[in-house]
Amino acid sequence: MPPRDIDTSRRPFVLVWELTQACELACKHCRAEAQPRRHPDELTTEEGKELLDEARAFGENQLVVLSGGDPLYRDDALELIEYGVDRGLRMTLTPSGTASLTPERIDAVADAGLRRLALSLDGASPEAHDGFRKEDGSFRQTVDAARAARDAGLPLQINTTVCAETVEQLPRIRDLVEDLDAVLWSVFFLVPVGRGQVLDPIPPERADRVMEWLVEVSDEADFGIKTTEAPQYRRVAMQQQRSGTEKPDRDGVGRRTGITAGDGFAFVSHTGELYPSGFLPEPAGNVRAESLVGLYRDSPLFESLRDPDALQGKCGACEFRNVCGGSRSRAYATTGDPLESDPLCPYVPEGYDGPLPDGTPAD
Repeated sequence: MPPRDIDTSRRPFVLVWELTQACELACKHCRAEAQPRRHPDELTTEEGKELLDEARAFGENQLVVLSGGDPLYRDDALELIEYGVDRGLRMTLTPSGTASLTPERIDAVADAGLRRLALSLDGASPEAHDGFRKEDGSFRQTVDAARAARDAGLPLQINTTVCAETVEQLPRIRDLVEDLDAVLWSVFFLVPVGRGQVLDPIPPERADRVMEWLVEVSDEADFGIKTTEAPQYRRVAMQQQRSGTEKPDRDGVGRRTGITAGDGFAFVSHTGELYPSGFLPEPAGNVRAESLVGLYRDSPLFESLRDPDALQGKCGACEFRNVCGGSRSRAYATTGDPLESDPLCPYVPEGYDGPLPDGTPAD
């Protein structure tokens, strides 16, 4: 089935499995609040293989992202990649940029059939990136790994966090993404969870301006662009009368637009909890005890997140709710209710006179 034809009420486009929360880094924005030690109750290798078998039950070519922490902290990561590939899954990996990510390990995951490697760059220089990641040498190690992926013929994705500390770096990071021959730039707008609670987000009006710039970059660049936890990018693109497409011909996995927490996206934690997103840690159940497929399709939490008419506040009144819907993760993080309005979006629907996300009344 072509990715753009996926019915997201029946299967996620993206299924993320957090193999572990262990990592050598202590990044300022880390959702997982990663630490050096692995959790004793992580899904075992056999439980992980059962999870991948169930993921295959969603349908042909299910996309699975092995995440963390640092997924390569587990010595069975390569075995799990090979197992997923053998089951017909499209396996991708988001390792940390550390000295352990050697060219030999990159060659090994490429030979195992990995479809893409995703690396994070939150600054365009060692000073900026290493300061954000709180680890000297991380920038150089990440860039070296990106070049090793290119040499191995492995499609590369670059992930970047947007917050007050990083936003001025974006134009230079964009150039670096191009220089590294990445196929996709995933631009993540900060959600205040985990360590990210201590970071300052950019103001809503600034977020719209950044997205207007991203639409221009998308028109010009050879790589694709997607925003994470910022579905208002689609509203901004529509208002500029552009598609905001993600160049699926170069994307490598045929990513489509319109993916939000619980609606085309699902996240399995290191201990088996199923969340709509890693940034929306409200469990629908645990895959150790319940069916992954059944939880995604039928749990009340996931069903509510797929219903644009269930949205509240100005998101519920917005004419763009069917193509945007706001970040459910950010709404949850700031209000405790995943159906409330997204405070990053400055747009107020015409005629809306209810409360705004900051508590002030609409004009």
